[in-house]
Amino acid sequence: MIDHDHELDATGLLCPLPVLKAAKRLRAMSPGEVLLMRSDDPAAVVDVPHYCAESGTVLLAQREEDGVTRWWLRRA
Repeated sequence: MIDHDHELDATGLLCPLPVLKAAKRLRAMSPGEVLLMRSDDPAAVVDVPHYCAESGTVLLAQREEDGVTRWWLRRA
C-alpha cells in the first residue's frame, strides 16, 4: 500500500469519466501529493497510463483486485 493524500472512487463510471474526474482532482492538489483512484472501467487500464504520460502525472503503481483497479498518481 502506498501512502496517499486524496482518494477518488470512480467505480461505476465509464470512459472518459474516470480520467476526467482524476484530472479535475489532480488539478486541485498541490505538486507532490498522491491521489489513490479506484475504477472498474476496463478502458481505464489504457486511459489512465495514457493520461499520465500526456499530463506529466507520475503513475506510482497500478493494482487490480476483485475487478477494481487502483492507481496511485502523484501530481507533478
